Amino acid sequence: MDEVYQFLKDVGAYYLATVEGDQPRVRVFGTVDIFEGKLYIQTGKVKDVSNQMLANPKIEICAFKDGKWLRLAGKAVLDERIEAQQHMLDAYPSLQDRYQAGDGNNEVFYIEDATATFSSFTSEPRVVKF
Repeated sequence: MDEVYQFLKDVGAYYLATVEGDQPRVRVFGTVDIFEGKLYIQTGKVKDVSNQMLANPKIEICAFKDGKWLRLAGKAVLDERIEAQQHMLDAYPSLQDRYQAGDGNNEVFYIEDATATFSSFTSEPRVVKF
């Protein structure tokens, strides 16, 4: 999990895929955090992505850097605790002008049953599960 976290931190922006009905939806994300041994992402409750993850928690993240890419598949689990929200906000102070822990909009999700695949054109894929 630490390797996945570091890869996503290093790329800065990654792509998160969700499903809305039978239509895939992909958007750019940039938040990633480790809290209490779990990998977290953050969004706003008012955003479509929140409703999509709540309706169908199966997600996939894709990121690319220096000829290597990561695909991370798993289940997004909402964590409504103020402590988890604050930990994310502490990691991303730039979010604090739009979000506050417990504001009713800030949401954090951890990734459960995760399968991360590291790939490149020069080596065999490597799978990490957490």
